[in-house]
Amino acid sequence: MNRTSPSYQPTFMQEACRWLYSWLLVLIIPFVAVALLLRGKGQDKPAGHKALERLGVAPKPASPQGYLFHCVSVGEVVAASGLIKRIMQEEPDMAITVTTTTLTGSARVKEIFGNRVNHSYLPFDLPICMSILLNRLSPKMVVITEVELWPNLIHTCWRKKIPVLVVNARMTDRSARRYKKFASLFTPMLNKVAHVCAQGQRDYDNYLLLGIPADNLTLTNNIKFDQAAVQSASGPASFMNVASSTRPIIVGGSTHEPEEAMLLQASQSLRKKFPDLLLILVPRHPERFDEVARVIKQKGAAFVKSSEYDSVPENCAVVLVDEMGKLNHVYQIASIAFVGGSIAQRGGHNALEPAAAGLPVLMGPSRHNNPEICHHLELQGALILARDSDDISAQCEQWLLKPQLAIQCGESGRKVISDNAGATEKALACIRRCFSKES
Repeated sequence: MNRTSPSYQPTFMQEACRWLYSWLLVLIIPFVAVALLLRGKGQDKPAGHKALERLGVAPKPASPQGYLFHCVSVGEVVAASGLIKRIMQEEPDMAITVTTTTLTGSARVKEIFGNRVNHSYLPFDLPICMSILLNRLSPKMVVITEVELWPNLIHTCWRKKIPVLVVNARMTDRSARRYKKFASLFTPMLNKVAHVCAQGQRDYDNYLLLGIPADNLTLTNNIKFDQAAVQSASGPASFMNVASSTRPIIVGGSTHEPEEAMLLQASQSLRKKFPDLLLILVPRHPERFDEVARVIKQKGAAFVKSSEYDSVPENCAVVLVDEMGKLNHVYQIASIAFVGGSIAQRGGHNALEPAAAGLPVLMGPSRHNNPEICHHLELQGALILARDSDDISAQCEQWLLKPQLAIQCGESGRKVISDNAGATEKALACIRRCFSKES
């Protein structure tokens, strides 16, 4: 493995494209900075503090020559957490910094790691901002999770001889086509990456198509399988005192508009046969909590917000989870799961979380974020397609009438997870090889 691809030299035209990209960012950054200052007020860090981090002034870690992990938001933080914990076990004195670009991602870093890692928001992708960040952190390696490929971050690492690895790398067909259109910008960026750990065959093939040398590419499988395996072994959890409830529970996890309305309509239909059915809605984005509450009111369903109640009232038909970090707890007490972003054409969210809880899973047709995961689950009968509220209602009715069938689907999902585990160790092996090549 070539640590920083020193033999690669970008052409004048390629460097000109990167600088043009940088100057375009300079023009829009003042507007973005003002928006961040306004949005950051009242959050976990002062707005001015966030603005400094966006310029590269990250908090310094306890020691230099550690790891810098970049995880854009919640999903990437969760996916990388298992790998980060393994590095902590092997190198307990090594400083680790995790950067995110969203508030929810920052909150999840604190929830999982507390003060054991250093956190900062990723700076604007300008050479000077990335240089400031890397000078302050002095990492021995930068690890990017899934998709966040920023040209100036990667270029600055390459110039400073800091290896960049992409783990659980995702490259959709659409992204590959887009990168091909802007090859003058993205080809040199990809040639400056030391190694890519692809999460699936589609992603591996697309990186090859974009010109990554085969020696710099490994098909590791998806590390979310490992994360789900840990979750599956963690045992049942309690949520709003319904852990031992006999009520049938349908969970809408990581939902988007119009999925909540479809689930509400399906649950209303199902209550004709299952009057004690409980629907739990967990919207993907916290800024939509109030919007979803209005949708529930419009449907006339009796509901409560999880932040306002310790237990579910007997006459409650719907629970709106208006808190972050509760989805896995909800899956542990559920009977059936619908995974959002799949009817709403967002590419579908993580179906392994409910599968790890032994639940039968429903998803819409939009699954390009995790096609390999969905394919494996669907092939084994653990995941069923639902295109609208009628499909949701019909399939849920079948599972509720035949609970043994639902149990079989859930066990099939757990088997898929156990059969595909091991990506974390493969990614660790790539990291070790990177340093062994250097030495």
